Formats: sequence, C-alpha cells, structure tokens
Amino acid sequence: MHGMVNIGVRAARRAGEIMVRQINRLESLEVVEKGRNEFVSAVDRAAEEAIIEVIRDHYPDHAILGEESGSLGEHEYQWIIDPLDGTTNYLHGFPVFSVSIAVARSGTLEHGVVYDPLRQEIFTASRGEGAQLDGRRIRVSKRISLRRALLATGFPYRITADRADAYLQMLRAVLVETAGVRRLGSAALDLCYVAAGRVDGFWELGLQKWDLAAGTLIIREAGGRISDFNGTDAFMDSGDIVAGTPKVYAALSKLLAPYARSL
Repeated sequence: MHGMVNIGVRAARRAGEIMVRQINRLESLEVVEKGRNEFVSAVDRAAEEAIIEVIRDHYPDHAILGEESGSLGEHEYQWIIDPLDGTTNYLHGFPVFSVSIAVARSGTLEHGVVYDPLRQEIFTASRGEGAQLDGRRIRVSKRISLRRALLATGFPYRITADRADAYLQMLRAVLVETAGVRRLGSAALDLCYVAAGRVDGFWELGLQKWDLAAGTLIIREAGGRISDFNGTDAFMDSGDIVAGTPKVYAALSKLLAPYARSL
C-alpha cells in the first residue's frame, strides 16, 4: 500500500472514531444549517480537523481542499476531504455515512480512501494499481444490461424545479428498466458499492468534488466507468454523474440522455 494511502487510512480511522464516539449523544451536538437541506455539525468540524492534523504531520506542505475548511495552501499534491459524507443520515442516527479522502497530483487523482466507520470497511485505490476493500482486490459486477441490475442514486438536495423534474423523470425511467433502486445517503459509499459489485450502477445530480474524488478513482481502478451525462470528466465541476460497470454505464447513460438534455 502506498505511503499516502496509509496516511489517508490513518486519518480516516481517526475521523471515524470521533463519529462513533458521538453517535449516542446526537441530541447535544451543535448543528448549523449552511444552506437549504445542508447541515454541518461539530462532528464534521472535529473530524476534518483530525484528518488535517494527520496529513500535516506527514505532508506539511501539501495543499488541502476540505468541505468545511475550504482550500488550504498551494502544492502539486492536493488532499480532497469530505470528513463526514452523509451528515443528514448521521444527525438522525441513520447508520450510513463515511469518510472520503483523495489525493490529486497536478489535478490527476492518484489515491483514494473511503471509510465506513460503523462497518469498519476501508475502500482504497491507487492509480494503476487497482482497488481494494480491506486489502482484498475488488471489481465491478459482471452485469451487462439494465435488466436485473440494481442501481443506487441520491436525491438532489439543492435543486431547481426544472432539475427536480428532470431527475424524477430519470428515476421513473430507471425503475421501469431495472431490478430496483437504492438510496443510501452517502455518495462516497454509493461509488464504492459500484466498485465492489454490490450495485451495478449509480447516478446523481449536484454533488461536490469532495463527495466524488476518492470514489471516482476507486470505481475506475475496479474496472468501472464514470462521467457526466455527456460522457466527459466535467462532472467534477457540475456534480452530475453516471457510473457503473462498463455495459451498465453505457446503457444507463443512453437511458438518461433524453432527460439530461434539460439540465
């Protein structure tokens, strides 16, 4: 395992410990609403501070992009951090949330770590070296069509009426063509579940770079595809993504294309 992945795992575990310690005391947490349906808690901040502390101890000059801290420093290496992906789940005691940490070099994703602190599962990847779950190699499923495919999605929480209509049309189309749709509430885990073959595809609108970075590399290193609805890498800016096994990705992209034109 690459040294930066080891540090990412160490940082993610430390953040996870903070979450688990506080999960039975949620009623006492300080929570601020940053925007409509967008919350930040004292746990988000403490988790991000713990991650940054671990990174700074080993790579003091590296740049950091954190959901709560924003952009810190300039360097060819940048750590992209979502300290608590699934904050709404966490604040309700719903047991699906994660830590997402990626490392980019001059804009190219090099390493990714996603940690599920309740299941204690660690998903990791390094560019060109494959993806792992708890140190064991993972691959996307062998599903070749939407028929019998199980997909994941996320309900957009910051969205205009027009985009909401487009998303609902997408959801209806997918429900008709597949075996079912699941909504976890943590995009980082959704992406890792595609990589591990637990679901066959995923789509969502309006995600942020820190939601996507680690999971994007993990999917690609597991043999999957991910892009925006036009087949480009602009999803890191738009946050609109479709992902899956190579053939499910292609079929899902085709199915969603008519509705994506109005986005």
